[in-house]
Amino acid sequence: MAKTIISLDKIAVSFEGEKILNDISLDIRDKEFVTLLGPSGCGKTTTLRIIGGFITPDSGSVKFENREINNIPPYKRNVNTVFQRYALFPHLNVYDNIAFGLKVKKCSKQEIARRVGEMLELVNLKGFENRHIDRLSGGQQQRVAIARALINEPKVLLLDEPLGALDLKLRKEMQIELKRIQQRLEITFIYVTHDQEEALTMSDTVVVMNKGNILQVGSPVDIYNEPKNAFVADFIGESNILDGVMIRDRLVRISGCEFECVDEGFGENTPVDVVIRPEDIKIKRADETAISGTVRSVTFKGVHYEMVIDAPDFSWLVHSTKAATVGSCVGLKFGPDDIHIMNKMGGDS
Repeated sequence: MAKTIISLDKIAVSFEGEKILNDISLDIRDKEFVTLLGPSGCGKTTTLRIIGGFITPDSGSVKFENREINNIPPYKRNVNTVFQRYALFPHLNVYDNIAFGLKVKKCSKQEIARRVGEMLELVNLKGFENRHIDRLSGGQQQRVAIARALINEPKVLLLDEPLGALDLKLRKEMQIELKRIQQRLEITFIYVTHDQEEALTMSDTVVVMNKGNILQVGSPVDIYNEPKNAFVADFIGESNILDGVMIRDRLVRISGCEFECVDEGFGENTPVDVVIRPEDIKIKRADETAISGTVRSVTFKGVHYEMVIDAPDFSWLVHSTKAATVGSCVGLKFGPDDIHIMNKMGGDS
């Protein structure tokens, strides 16, 4: 396992009496792509700015390679930031924007030319050296901002929602591009977004945040398949979240019916939240399953149909490549592996 490069220990921040971060702790490993994910106001950008040195925490410790850096200013940290607004110099061309940091360090012209050339090739902007910033597309401007941040060879690159201003097609292209750059350079990227698809696409590790707390840390697969609570399940993809009772290990009651599951350790007759993903539900005949309902709506989504099916005590969301008929009565089938049990919000996890 890679070594820890950044460690946050019990970080707390308040602005004007309002708690923004609640004693959060997080270890970030060298050479990994980490995404801080959550809704607006959850504390993810504040966390990024603390790592960058733009905000000093009220309490807690920030360590970089085991050295505390709480009082180290941004320009002395081996960290660079790409902001949502790229903050490029409009009066300079592409070459001079990328070279700016090296000129400040008074590097030789030959060294600057060599490293700018490498960066232009890395971000696929070779031939754009003399182009002025206002003549670039949004995606090209973003590439310049990334090259300018990377030319100083930081060990960590911080990215604060850098794709927010791009259209959907370009966003998807740049997601792949950013991951390629990170893997080629083998440095740590810490990325902030509220877009769960973006987080799942690019990340080695996803950190889900809400209301100043870290709710879950894990790989994209773990976060999606094994959410720790209802907030994570609802925020990462679409979910059916039902009230359930864990009768005993591997047996849960949902909607008055008992189902085998694979989860253990919740105790007996314990109220739980139950997550079943829409794509894990199969449509059957109503007399073949324990739960049935009436198809209220069918929407074609391109890859699948999205259906809302009203059962007596719950409206189910189902994704399927085959559409049922609106108004028909259908059965809902799912297996033990499709049922995910979670503690009720406010519980241990």
